[in-house]
Amino acid sequence: MPDLRTAQPELPALFEQVQTHFTQRIVPLWQGPGWNAEMALPFEALDPQHQPLPVQRYRAMACARQLYLFSSRIEQPGARERAGALFRSLQRHFHDAEHGGWFYSIDAQGKPLDRRKDLYTHAFIIFACAHYWGQVREQLVESTLNAALSIVAERFGRDDGLYEASLDEDWSDLHSGPLQNPLMHLAEAFLATLAVRDDAAVQSALQNLAAAMQTHFVDPDHGVMLEKPRGAVDNWFEPGHQFEWFYLLESSPLLRGGELHASLDRAFAYAEQYGVKGTAVLSMLGSEGQLRDATQRIWAQAEYLRALALRCNSADKVLTQLLALQRDFLHAGGWYECRDANGAVSRSDMPSTTPYHLATCLQGLEQQI
Repeated sequence: MPDLRTAQPELPALFEQVQTHFTQRIVPLWQGPGWNAEMALPFEALDPQHQPLPVQRYRAMACARQLYLFSSRIEQPGARERAGALFRSLQRHFHDAEHGGWFYSIDAQGKPLDRRKDLYTHAFIIFACAHYWGQVREQLVESTLNAALSIVAERFGRDDGLYEASLDEDWSDLHSGPLQNPLMHLAEAFLATLAVRDDAAVQSALQNLAAAMQTHFVDPDHGVMLEKPRGAVDNWFEPGHQFEWFYLLESSPLLRGGELHASLDRAFAYAEQYGVKGTAVLSMLGSEGQLRDATQRIWAQAEYLRALALRCNSADKVLTQLLALQRDFLHAGGWYECRDANGAVSRSDMPSTTPYHLATCLQGLEQQI
């Protein structure tokens, strides 16, 4: 693998600029105007003037993503204290004492709003608690991690190695079936758990999940990861998710070299050919590459960038994409969430969930640059 720093000497300085923007402009938004001190929760989003959008809900998933942010390797004053507050809020506001698990959302007054139990939320709770426990090694945090892992296995698990996307408050079946995105983040959560402890049950669950994704979600013609199980009506794929899956598989010694990794490695060029226009990662494509949504989202740009750096076939391409992220999505007040097909800013609010993507991107780049 070529050395990116040697192959493209401009990369380290540009990376430092982007990382400084993240730590000095973006993260402080969620320590100041983005933080509801009364609820001890992040607001869902800030407007371009750094004012919270009117509160309609708080989501457990957003709380968990911010818990990850403040327990990740950012050297930020007050980060450890904020992580502790977020962990306590996750339990206080969202945990279902009667049925177990965590509610999807609460309302502006802190009462349960959407009481369903969804895999996406529980995956991020595992992911965040694994990272936080890796930092603090507190028994209560590991107990929460273990509880979330048990709930996912016992409640969401299916006989085919996949997991239900959503269940009702009392765990009754909503017939949601499995969906790609929650399953990807569950794989990410399993990897985060294995990064902080040896866990044979989690390792087995991860390997079984990878095999099930290959069987049920990978398009046999192009190797791309579909959003719904193969054969589902009105299916599609998202280039950003191809790159996200590639990174998870390529960076894992356990999964690298497996059948799913081979599929996503093969699909990379296909996803680039049809899903990247210039430097812009497009949002949605049909399985045969036909464009369905040309929106450019910052999270997809970030996932493409860290996947490129890991793939490492062109330092110039990594530099070009890092410049594009800085030029097209970062600004003095924070970031632009979306641009439309013509490149115009189509969403200027800043969701509390996005710094997770930027943090994982920068940490992935840091290992390569």
